[in-house]
Amino acid sequence: MKFTSVFDIIGPVMIGPSSSHTAGAARIGRVARDLFGRQPKWAKIYLYGSFAETYRGHGTDVAIVGGLLDFDTYDERIKTSFQLAKEANLEFEFITETANKEHPNTARILLGDEAGEMSVEGISIGGGKIEVSEVNGFKLKLTGGMPAILVVHDDRAGCIANVANALAMHHVNIGHMEVSRIERGQTALMVIEVDQNIDEKILHQISLIPHITKVSKINN
Repeated sequence: MKFTSVFDIIGPVMIGPSSSHTAGAARIGRVARDLFGRQPKWAKIYLYGSFAETYRGHGTDVAIVGGLLDFDTYDERIKTSFQLAKEANLEFEFITETANKEHPNTARILLGDEAGEMSVEGISIGGGKIEVSEVNGFKLKLTGGMPAILVVHDDRAGCIANVANALAMHHVNIGHMEVSRIERGQTALMVIEVDQNIDEKILHQISLIPHITKVSKINN
């Protein structure tokens, strides 16, 4: 199969030798935007391993910026994402790192605006699939292939049960759940993958639960 440009490999089926460097990279950018909850004003994008070595030639850079602009992997606008980012007042910077990561296709995106910032680390595992491995210092494993809820909360007894009960009341089935904490008794992060997209009113209800400090979602 012959490709005339790197963008020929970005499509709904994500075929091609560099799907991990383009389609996967776009998904990392888009999931980072989803977790942030709005269009960021700036982004510092740290690239590791193979990403750092080949990001210009394989279109990793334009793909990540396209994801930050909420473009899907097959969106033709990815080709001009740098210009569109400028028009959207999104400032970005790419920084190549020499530190070794567990996976060679790793990107860490620090994004923010006047209201706050967030750090998201993701890896592209091939075929356009990704895993989010860290959010704001919390270690996790989020595939991005299912709708998900991220709940930041105080590390207190009952928080997990209360969130699970709130989802059960709305007949939301949990497919996968994990909890990460940096220090015992301080702040923790709940990651819940579910079988359906979550309505905003459910997120609002969860945010009112005692000891919950922030709720965000990723729709599929």
